[in-house]
Amino acid sequence: MGTSTSKSQGQFGSLLVSILFIVVGLITLYDTTSYSDRDSQVFPQTVAIILIITAGISLVARILKPSNEGGFGKGIWWRRVLFISAMFITCFAMPIIGFLASGIIAFISGLIAAMHDKWSIKTAFIYGCSGAIIMISFFILFKFILFVPLP
Repeated sequence: MGTSTSKSQGQFGSLLVSILFIVVGLITLYDTTSYSDRDSQVFPQTVAIILIITAGISLVARILKPSNEGGFGKGIWWRRVLFISAMFITCFAMPIIGFLASGIIAFISGLIAAMHDKWSIKTAFIYGCSGAIIMISFFILFKFILFVPLP
């Protein structure tokens, strides 16, 4: 397979993904019209609108200025697999083990996937403390300020 073939496949894939995200955003907007409580419509509608806008910008940008980069570009495949797997595991584990415990899984897995530098005791301590502060802050925000029922 030549380089021009991989470039055109990358271009086609990017356009296809942008269109897919626009469709998913439109389906989400349509789905929210059936929600009985107006307050429960706000977050999914906001996310859907942002998704449609950003995917639309990506689509227009790829059409106006095609990129020479194809597909996913260069990178380490196991980091991508770990990150996506961690997000799925977190989603399925949250109702079973709770918000904080599943947040720890997501944080640690995401950190391992994103960390390209060498680990040290100081780095692990700083990241661990900052992650704990962020997760506890979100828990307090959702549970006690926004009154979101958490598992």
